[in-house]
Amino acid sequence: MPETEVHGPIDFVLMEFTGDRLTGRAAEEVVSLMQRGIIHVYDVMIVGKDADGAVYAVDLAESSDRAGGFAELEGARTGLLADDDLNAAAGAMQPGTLAALIVYENTWAIPFVAAALESGGTLIAGGRIPAEDVMEALEAMETVEAT
Repeated sequence: MPETEVHGPIDFVLMEFTGDRLTGRAAEEVVSLMQRGIIHVYDVMIVGKDADGAVYAVDLAESSDRAGGFAELEGARTGLLADDDLNAAAGAMQPGTLAALIVYENTWAIPFVAAALESGGTLIAGGRIPAEDVMEALEAMETVEAT
């Protein structure tokens, strides 16, 4: 292992949900990923945008009925997310929705990162393809193959 502490890549997701309450299903999966050591959650912020476009934050400690299972992650506040992140998230949202903004580390990648660093590797590029884009592309390929 390198002498410095090794971390996995850090990602964020902003998942928008219709309505003013979360059911908890998505949060259950985040907690499961954490419990299995696949990710480490640094920050969770629930952002709302009412029908008139007014933006608000949902306090996870006080609004567990509204935040669904994300209330279980109320201690995930490192300070990486700030008020300007709340406003940026709200700018991407539709009126009448709630969104979960989650910053997490891909802990599954730590051994790979350490091995790459030990062997002199340097990350020179990276990226992410949204899941919806992948699903659409695979579906289109299946359609073409079927014809």
